[in-house]
Amino acid sequence: MKQIVLSIVAENNPGVLSRISGLFSRRGYNIDSITACKTQDEKYSRMTIAVSGDDTILAQIKNQLIKLEDVIRLVELEDPTSVCRELILVKIRTGKAQKQEIITIADIFRAKVVDVAKDSLMIELTGNVNKIEAFISLLEDFDILELVRTGLTGLSRGETVPRLVK
Repeated sequence: MKQIVLSIVAENNPGVLSRISGLFSRRGYNIDSITACKTQDEKYSRMTIAVSGDDTILAQIKNQLIKLEDVIRLVELEDPTSVCRELILVKIRTGKAQKQEIITIADIFRAKVVDVAKDSLMIELTGNVNKIEAFISLLEDFDILELVRTGLTGLSRGETVPRLVK
């Protein structure tokens, strides 16, 4: 199994996200992560979808996405020609003795403490998947109250023309 990250530009019409995600569920494919928002031009939305499968399944997914009427462009974001990031917020129960230890870990990862309460800290971190996973693994010794991840989002680097699938 390999994972790919697809950047999709589609018309910003009601139901477009539902149609795209519906394509996956109808065919029994799983979405590892999905993010979506309008672009600088409000007529279009950009979706970043991470999906796993063998080469045949991944080719089928790309071919099916290309066929959707709302899809304008489909690009596979590949290393090192693209930048992909994810954001997490994590709330951790802390005692006085643990706060400094958690803040030190956050500093090492260049994370930000965004909320401090008497018995908890909330930390924000942005980075690639490996950085996020490493940060979470260091926090496993603490009492994580809540954790939320945005899913991957990404763009091609510089003025590189991405390999267009459509």
